[in-house]
Amino acid sequence: MDMLKIVFSPVGGTQRVADILTEKLGENVKNVDLTDAKADFGSIAAKEEDIVLIAVPSYGGRVPSLAAQRLSRIKGNGAKCIIVCVYGNRAYEDTLVELQDIAEDCGFNVIAAVTAVAEHSIVHKYGAGRPDSRDVEDLNGFALKIADKIKSSGDTPLQLPGNRPYENPGAVTLIPKADGKCISCGLCAQKCPAQAISYENNRVTDGKKCIECMRCVEICPKSARKINKAMLTVAAVALKKVCAERKDNELFI
Repeated sequence: MDMLKIVFSPVGGTQRVADILTEKLGENVKNVDLTDAKADFGSIAAKEEDIVLIAVPSYGGRVPSLAAQRLSRIKGNGAKCIIVCVYGNRAYEDTLVELQDIAEDCGFNVIAAVTAVAEHSIVHKYGAGRPDSRDVEDLNGFALKIADKIKSSGDTPLQLPGNRPYENPGAVTLIPKADGKCISCGLCAQKCPAQAISYENNRVTDGKKCIECMRCVEICPKSARKINKAMLTVAAVALKKVCAERKDNELFI
């Protein structure tokens, strides 16, 4: 079946989960990258017969605001939709219900939802190496069940965990900064989803625009962009208890 895959994945974990699911769900897949600051999302419209997968990471238990803004401009036109929330083995809180609301407001018909774990984008030891072979097995099984539901004639209303109204996300500030290894190659500025890094001076980041997605850290060829070590240590300690136990992937259908 033909698919439209809409993904916000600054560091790749969410993309990997989306790719595993769509490998089993569709043959002709059109990709929409919600991190592309130059894309015209208002021109994108699904057809009613399309199957759509929307995947986002959880930021502080919510849909990333930038992803929400861009997704809200896409027209669903009644297409059947699978929503996917990817998180770093902590908790996804209200991300899934918020994503459901956004998708339905766009006109998508949400028929299934998946939560999956990927390596934490900031404290990498939590969820390290995930999605791993066990996750792939889970997600392949989910895809087969979703495919069966797509073929069926009826739609069962989804009951998803989360709060309405949504809880406010955490207010911790972890904005990456460039150190002396920066060669001003400009890659971080080009690839920043929020366009928060100055093209003229790559060491300057607009803290009001930065969404702390860590893409600049991930892609820097000189490993010149980093989180303050003290702040990183505080974050790791704060997450230790809630991230210590392996979380399971979930399917809601």
